[in-house]
Amino acid sequence: MGNLAWSVGSVRITRIVERELPVALAGLLPDATPAALSRHRSWLEPHFLNRDGTATLSIHGLVVESGGQRIVVDTCVGERNIPGYGELSQGGRPFLRDLESAGFPPASIDVVLCTHMHFDHVGWNTVRVDGRWVPAFPNARYLFARAEWEHWSKAAEPPRSEPQASEGGPPQGQHPGAGLTPTLDDAVRPLIDAGQADLVLPDHRITPELRLEPSPGHTPGHVCLAIESSGAHALVTGDVTHHPVQWAETDWKTVADCDPHQAIATRRRLRSACAERAALVIGTHYAPPCAGRVVASGGGFAFRAQR
Repeated sequence: MGNLAWSVGSVRITRIVERELPVALAGLLPDATPAALSRHRSWLEPHFLNRDGTATLSIHGLVVESGGQRIVVDTCVGERNIPGYGELSQGGRPFLRDLESAGFPPASIDVVLCTHMHFDHVGWNTVRVDGRWVPAFPNARYLFARAEWEHWSKAAEPPRSEPQASEGGPPQGQHPGAGLTPTLDDAVRPLIDAGQADLVLPDHRITPELRLEPSPGHTPGHVCLAIESSGAHALVTGDVTHHPVQWAETDWKTVADCDPHQAIATRRRLRSACAERAALVIGTHYAPPCAGRVVASGGGFAFRAQR
């Protein structure tokens, strides 16, 4: 583990890692069988595919410095137990302390952007003080896409009747990602109640160099962060892709995509844009070096890691 950093024009991006863990890639991307992965092995190894066929899943936040502002993008899992995700409820690094050690004390952060509201992107939004969840970044405005909040806050309301589980899937009437938002009441609502949250449009501009990129599919209000500075481009993915192979195989959905067809359309659109602009793509869950570029390769596409 360790902090990585990139420059895009005058914008500086620093990675603060909370945890890294090996995962069976097919458990995350059902289409990622060994046979299917073999045609991409030459560019996936050694960073994005391990010799035993597993991959490393990274959970990290990014500090983006632009126009004199400090923006934290996604705040990892945090200090709470997540039902059903025991492997993610322990072993994480002290994210806020590591932020401060890297020169970014929480009180110095101007904006916190959550690309969506799954638990591993909102966890350090708040900390528990005297039995209450309070904002971890006391001087920051927290940005959420309005569509994301409206969807999940409504989904969190008690159902009128007990939903019935369908074979091999979530309860009928629930999105696949519904089980990934157990922290809504302690990592998002306290910010709404404290008046520190801004519910914004999905193309909201943060600074002249930073804007949100609408990217629905994984969740209804999912956004990426688009960076443009001095003619250079970059994209912070959120969960548009969980793994670089999805730039080559845009049809490979993740098990938690709310609307798989929309997610596929979003990946195809962003793939074309990133390739055309030679954008630096910084993956929210990619293993180190975490960044690279989408390039044409063999009649298709590949992702070339960039240190």
